[in-house]
Parts: sequence; structure tokens; C-alpha cells
Amino acid sequence: MTKRVLVPLAQGCEELEAVTIIDLLTRAGVDVVTASLDDNRTITASRASRGVQLVAQTTLADVESDRFDVIALPGGLPGANHLNEDARLHHMLRQTVQQGGLSAAICAAPKVLVSAGLLDGKKATSFPGVIEQQPAENMTFVDEAVVQDGQVVTSKGPGTAIPFALTLIENLLGPDKRHEVESGLQLS
Repeated sequence: MTKRVLVPLAQGCEELEAVTIIDLLTRAGVDVVTASLDDNRTITASRASRGVQLVAQTTLADVESDRFDVIALPGGLPGANHLNEDARLHHMLRQTVQQGGLSAAICAAPKVLVSAGLLDGKKATSFPGVIEQQPAENMTFVDEAVVQDGQVVTSKGPGTAIPFALTLIENLLGPDKRHEVESGLQLS
């Protein structure tokens, strides 16, 4: 059965993180669904001065009741703040974990996992300064590129987007698929 991953796209998301997650998971054969938080499916990335725009396939309202194996949150500001303000997303993240899936966030987006109560008692990482200032209850901040604690995966930022996406692939499809996708990224 094909694995499904939701990548919510908020205005002001970090484009490198969003595109890396979407691209690598798609290369692995995962069904990736991108959803905007509202009816405006054209997303202006966090570096608006560069003019990067992404187009979401659907809206969060249209997939709110769907089941996903992973919900992967790209970071960036103010994108992560917009994600954090969406109560539907908090509910979906908790429900995904309750159903045996993963909730994952990179850069500034782990703050959403804190708000959803998913980092209580967990090890986690984020962009420097994001979750250390308002940590979850009994959370341990770990200064590593990617941290997985149970069904929660966190990562530091744009420079760790590839290992973050590869970790999601390994969780979904195993180490052989991770290696296959990773090998495809190597320069000859």
C-alpha cells in the first residue's frame, strides 16, 4: 500500500525545506499531498524578495479528515507561526501519532509540535533558539541535525532538510529505500 504524507504549506514557509521534503519523498514513491491553510493555494515563501512561490495541491479543509502516515511541517518564518495558529493542524498531528503515524517538523516548525503537546517528555531539536526558549514539559533539547524520539521527528533547518526527508523515507519504506534515494542524490 502506498504511503501518504501531508505537507502543509503556510504563507512564509521555508521554500528549500518544503521542496526538499516534497521532492525526496516523491522520489521514494510516497504519495505526497501539499495543502494550504486556507483557500489561497499560492504560497509565497519566506524569502519573498526572491519571488519564490509554491502552489499547494489542495487545502487543509479538503484533507482534514484524511488519514496520513506522516505529517511533515516545513519551517521558516512567518510560516511556522501560521502553522502554529491552526488548531485543525494540532488536532491532525495528534491524531496521526495516535493512529501510529509520525509527526515531523523542521526549523521553526517544531514549535507547532510543542503546542500540540507532542514533545512532552521527548528529545527534540529545532532551529537554534526556537524551542529552547519555550520547551515542552520535560523535553530535552538535542543539538543534532535530526532527532527522532518515538513517533516524532525534528530537524534543525534548511541545511538538514535532506537528512530529515531521508529519515522520513526510512521510517516509511525502510533503510534500503533510504539508501536508494540517497544514492540518487550523489554527484558522480
